[in-house]
Amino acid sequence: MSSVTKNVQEVLEDIKKYSIYPERVKLVAVTKYPVVTREKMLELIENGVFSFGENRVQVLEEKLEILGEEKNKIKWNFIGNLQKNKVKYIVDFIDMIHSINKLSLAEEIDKRAEKIGRKIDVLIEINLSGEDSKEGYQLEEFYKDIEELTKLKNINICGLMTMAPNTEDENLIRGSFRKLREIRDEVNEKFGNNLKELSMGMSGDYKIALEEGATIIRIGSKLYE
Repeated sequence: MSSVTKNVQEVLEDIKKYSIYPERVKLVAVTKYPVVTREKMLELIENGVFSFGENRVQVLEEKLEILGEEKNKIKWNFIGNLQKNKVKYIVDFIDMIHSINKLSLAEEIDKRAEKIGRKIDVLIEINLSGEDSKEGYQLEEFYKDIEELTKLKNINICGLMTMAPNTEDENLIRGSFRKLREIRDEVNEKFGNNLKELSMGMSGDYKIALEEGATIIRIGSKLYE
């Protein structure tokens, strides 16, 4: 058994073990790393992993090229900071954008999607750590924009995304994930939304995220060790 197969199976078992609703959890395999060759991506597909995550448009385009026809099996997730001038390169095929961090970006995606007759699934990224190195809405800005965001007809706001603070303190990490779940529930109650997804948890903290209600985990290095 290869390392990729073994690691995928381990993560899938962890989903069953730690998630409060494992049937709802989606595994997004982050393929941005140089070590993720075409062969490893094909092995992910062979193990039933069809959701891939990229954080740079150029690298995503390179992955499309090297995968050839296999690319059509993939649900492509954009998980990084997306510049408005790059939206046009991915809008016709991207399945979900995890990183809406400002109204102007959402409006650009909405405009581009309308031109090609698509409705694109998106997540709103919230910066709960307060770290300048992380992207995402400040919470007060998000609340200010939420009504305008929900008026956009060609994006489907499915839920929220966050990245844990850069710390080894599990209580702080857990608190960040719990806070995102509470925000999601508050938004649904206050604004009448139906946000279902919580994209939180990566290779080092996905077990905690699952315990706190993650429905999407973004796993990179753990799959290729």
